[in-house]
Amino acid sequence: MKVVNLSTGTEIADSVNRADSFFKRLKGLMFTKNLPAGHGLLIQPCQSIHTFFMNYPIDVVYLDGKNKIVGIDENFMPSKIGKIRREATSVLELPAGTIRNTDMKVGHCLSIKYNK
Repeated sequence: MKVVNLSTGTEIADSVNRADSFFKRLKGLMFTKNLPAGHGLLIQPCQSIHTFFMNYPIDVVYLDGKNKIVGIDENFMPSKIGKIRREATSVLELPAGTIRNTDMKVGHCLSIKYNK
């Protein structure tokens, strides 16, 4: 999937996988070695994340049902549990630094589309 920030026109990632089953959501990015630039993981449904069994930090974007950013955690370190964001319906996990480099802010709206 491809993710674009509609509020700024900036491409966020062009290779985003989707975790939409219980086991895919549970596994998330556990045991992966890294998350390359331009990649990400969209977890649906989701209101909170953990980074157990990960060896690298990530940026975390919490989205509501209209893909509006309702929360952001930059440089979220391994072995942590995120706080529950009740207004979130999904979470986008991205390489650390993506939020800063693409100037994402709470209130921005994202477009999430399948690649052709």
